[in-house]
Amino acid sequence: MRFKLKVWRQKDPKAKGKLVEYEAIGVSPNTSFLEMLDVVNEGLVARGEEPIAFDSDCREGICGTCSLTINGEAHGPDHPGAACEVYMRRFKDGATIVVEPFRAKPFPLIKDLVVDRSALDRIVQAGGFVAARAGSAPEANSTLIPKHRADRAMEAAACIGCGACAAACPNASAMLFTAAKVSHLAFLPQGQPERTSRVLKMVTAMDAEGFGNCTNTYECEAVCPAEISASLIAKLNREYVIASLRRNAGE
Repeated sequence: MRFKLKVWRQKDPKAKGKLVEYEAIGVSPNTSFLEMLDVVNEGLVARGEEPIAFDSDCREGICGTCSLTINGEAHGPDHPGAACEVYMRRFKDGATIVVEPFRAKPFPLIKDLVVDRSALDRIVQAGGFVAARAGSAPEANSTLIPKHRADRAMEAAACIGCGACAAACPNASAMLFTAAKVSHLAFLPQGQPERTSRVLKMVTAMDAEGFGNCTNTYECEAVCPAEISASLIAKLNREYVIASLRRNAGE
């Protein structure tokens, strides 16, 4: 297979970026998108040119590192799945493919296709944890949890923190990410002692990072590699309202 790539190149945050055309020739349809970029980079290095900078780690759709926008879609055309799980057979032979970094103000560009997504880390650091010392792991069945709550907690915990939800949202909203992190612990007994302070701190951190508001376009749900439901955003809103009332009441 043969493809024409238009790749965003920008040497640093202050430099002016642009789309640069490259050719990918002799690509196997079973090659992943990131492997295809590896091959293109090998050709660039062989010619003495600067390789395309992009992030990757596990390449198994788990780490959430490969923050690429492919033909205008966060993580590309195969949903659910991360960019590393997109295979070149998904595109027509001879197709032109536009590759850009995630576009969201809270994700400043570092170089080429690499963005800084530490804003998501700071949201989690604000309260997405259990502070109480729990000792060693208890026996699995010692804490009884209704199955539907355990299932919902697991659904929320599946978030890999890739940031595609914010990149796909026209408002660059991180509500789905924050909702997953808040809901994960709100569904479980271990998260109850800090339930009120957690949601207040995390939403405050989210706003401070410059993420926009949710206007229910559901693009976040559409591109989420973990298939996290946008219904968790409604839960986040409920958690926040209840926590605000308790705070105002002095509880």
